[in-house]
Amino acid sequence: MNCIAVDDEPFALSLLADNIGKVPFLNLIDTCDDGIAATRTLAEHDVDLIFIDIQMPGLTGLQFIKTLVKKPLVIIVSAYKEYAMDGFALHVVDYLTKPVPLDRFIEACNRAKELFELQALQKTANANIPAARHTYLNVGYSVLKIAFDEVLYIEGLKDYVKIYFATNRKPAVARVSFKQLESKWPADFMRIHKSFIVNREKIDAVTKTSVFINERELPIGEVYRQTLNNFIGGYAG
Repeated sequence: MNCIAVDDEPFALSLLADNIGKVPFLNLIDTCDDGIAATRTLAEHDVDLIFIDIQMPGLTGLQFIKTLVKKPLVIIVSAYKEYAMDGFALHVVDYLTKPVPLDRFIEACNRAKELFELQALQKTANANIPAARHTYLNVGYSVLKIAFDEVLYIEGLKDYVKIYFATNRKPAVARVSFKQLESKWPADFMRIHKSFIVNREKIDAVTKTSVFINERELPIGEVYRQTLNNFIGGYAG
């Protein structure tokens, strides 16, 4: 695990670095004397774990943790016990009080390692889950399951959309704005007009002004023509 140590006291920072060096699975990337230096290191390196003091000039340790967008695991190492509840409220792995016995330090590191490995397993599991090929929309007085592969095209009607299907089923009128729907549907649907989104896999033919899907003619908007041409050209060229 790549880690950094942050403390404004040189002796405390040196001791922390020494303890980190005794843990086989930790790789110390950098030592920083304040939150600003730590921010620069985080911008330049992938860091999995941060060891940080509370009382520091500029940003305190707690303030620094709050600024993190992509948040690594954090272990607080402080001389002040009274900030422990504030630290755990920020979901830190552990809160160590100086001077820290080596066995207590290793215990905190082992806890961080377990969490790090669990997060890695969760990411792997999520990556292996195929993207859903359906969605749910409010249609009438019910929530209707819409299978993407069954949809031919979608027509925008102000605050509603009308969804047309490949089967003979009746079009569904859903209470959702065209813009909201477009942002959430998969990439195999494309906008061809201010009022129409089509399933690219269902396109039968294209002319200069129209798209044909299942014997239905839909207009092409001028601002969307190039995107459509690029798609068709990828197959025709």
